[in-house]
Amino acid sequence: MTHTLQLSVLDQSPVREGGTAAQAFAETLELAVVTEALGYHRYWVAEHHSLANLAGTSPEILIGQIAARTRRMRVGSGGVMLSHYSALKVAENFRVLESLFPGRIDLGIGRAPGSDPLTAAALAYPGLPRDVRHFPQQVVDLVSYLADTLPPFHPFAGVRAGPGPCPSMPQIWLLGSRIESAHLAARLGLPFSYAHFFGLGVEDGPAIVESYRRHFQPSDFLAQPRVNVTVHVMCAETEEEALRLASSRNLGKLRSTLGRRGGVPTVEEALHYPYSKEERVYLEQIRGNYIDGDPQQVKEKLEALAGLYQTTDITIVTICYGFAERIHSYELVADVCGLTGANHGSAASLPDACSA
Repeated sequence: MTHTLQLSVLDQSPVREGGTAAQAFAETLELAVVTEALGYHRYWVAEHHSLANLAGTSPEILIGQIAARTRRMRVGSGGVMLSHYSALKVAENFRVLESLFPGRIDLGIGRAPGSDPLTAAALAYPGLPRDVRHFPQQVVDLVSYLADTLPPFHPFAGVRAGPGPCPSMPQIWLLGSRIESAHLAARLGLPFSYAHFFGLGVEDGPAIVESYRRHFQPSDFLAQPRVNVTVHVMCAETEEEALRLASSRNLGKLRSTLGRRGGVPTVEEALHYPYSKEERVYLEQIRGNYIDGDPQQVKEKLEALAGLYQTTDITIVTICYGFAERIHSYELVADVCGLTGANHGSAASLPDACSA
């Protein structure tokens, strides 16, 4: 079965080995301009802390920079780790963004810490890290601040989120890979983005998404359940080249899992790394849930994923050592999937991609 896919981008602002966070941010901004010209629908940036391989610590700051350099695509967080923050402050950050770029801002909310326990404690200091059991109430409060609908019995009912009346509000998404997040999204009538790109445990993904649909309760924000799925993709002219390039992502993922975090390694280092038997087994597990290959293979696998989750709303994460190869992967996917704008040649060579 052929699906017409709506494709988007999740960018974790990866730092390559020997590179800097400043370079990663510059590449994030450039990639956003390129992918908008190619016809991608939205561009989300992630939140991680105290990680040498991922530079994105403040999605709300990057969102403003990206939205200012683009014209059409939606821009948002994938996501804000709400457990670290005040719901009021997050609401105000995104109301400011929505005021500056009306109708283009997404607020993706995650419940994971995006960091290790010590860093999570540092983010909360001098207070204590919030118990994850408070997360559902934080989400309810955040939605109420954004919509200016705090109930009269709420302890902060007299508080209004700045910067004043907004003609529109950001589109709110709940992100996750577990049934708890899916059911919270269903109960609140919010769209749900499933993190297939995590790579492990995704055999439960279709059931989690289907449970979200079954339990969905319509809200003022959404009448029908809405599902997005995010997946790792590496596309090149040939399958052999795609797998070669993806080896740098895979070694980086392995090192991160083992707590040996550093920049994204080179392809040469990844190809010559002395993997143990256990490490090879782990990589085989996660690679089975990634989509790597030539353009036709990638298209077929994306369509199969869309069928598995019964959604055509797919977000792509692409990480490899070389930035040019990363851009080219998005170009090839856009072209083979028929995105508007993809048939105008290489987006990287457009004279003024911002005007697209």
